[in-house]
Amino acid sequence: MWLLLAASAAGCFGLRGILYQWTSRQPAERNVLLFGVYVCGAVVALGLNLFWGQPWTAGAAVGIAMGLFSFISNSAMHKGFAVGKASLVALLVGLPPLIVVLAALVLWDEHLSVGQTLCFVVILGAGLLVKSAGGLSLRNMEGAQWGLLAMVTFAFTDLSSKQAALSGGETLPTLVLMYVTGGLLFAVTAGMNRKRQQALTGRGGADAALARQETAAAAEEKQAARWSLGKTVGIGMAVGVTNISGMILMMPAMKMGITGLVSAIIALNALIIMLYAWIILRERVKPLELAGMILAFAGVLALRLLG
Repeated sequence: MWLLLAASAAGCFGLRGILYQWTSRQPAERNVLLFGVYVCGAVVALGLNLFWGQPWTAGAAVGIAMGLFSFISNSAMHKGFAVGKASLVALLVGLPPLIVVLAALVLWDEHLSVGQTLCFVVILGAGLLVKSAGGLSLRNMEGAQWGLLAMVTFAFTDLSSKQAALSGGETLPTLVLMYVTGGLLFAVTAGMNRKRQQALTGRGGADAALARQETAAAAEEKQAARWSLGKTVGIGMAVGVTNISGMILMMPAMKMGITGLVSAIIALNALIIMLYAWIILRERVKPLELAGMILAFAGVLALRLLG
């Protein structure tokens, strides 16, 4: 059961990554868009809990830490897609299990069987195979720093999700606190950015005035093209459906399964994003990259047979 939940979560997060890549290239303010994503999550989680009535326990407070880590990881992922190669960012976002499996061993003494260890190595090895085939160099590493930051903080989000389950936190109350925390952080960040831009625009001086006159037409054109506040939040909420769906599936999977293996399955969402990058964005695919994807799915199948 946990494998099905984790695989379904991977599908949701893969679609989220595709939508993040698309919106990152649109004239939308990033923090406002992600605020919409988190508003959707909070509303859906709260609405579902009014229906199901899951209890609010002390363990749900871990959702606040999840909100912080999720705020950082989603910001970094979206920024990485905006400035870097989609397949590279997707690959880095797919490597949190390297951190999760080691942390779970230290924190909760979670050991993998020999067969599970082999499957884990196959799945992660497939990701590294794709990386080595990508011909990465210092010249094409744009966005890598954001991908690395997302990788670390997504791992912390996974670990926090497991800790919430171990602490008795129910899925929906935990997610409400996560999305409210993240939404507030995005709202504050968006407000600070707007104030900073207004301060820069309002600075006096002859040189500044001349520069503003010279760029007035370009600025007006850019402003006209930018999505309105309502449109940005609305599209963010539509994207948020994929995010909350993935989290609702991920948390019970974390509760039932071994943390490192659940994280490894969910990390396969990177392969969905890579397929999108190769097919839709026309990023070049190499034979070793394709072999890495096949190897990853073989690892998941083997894990299912062992289960």
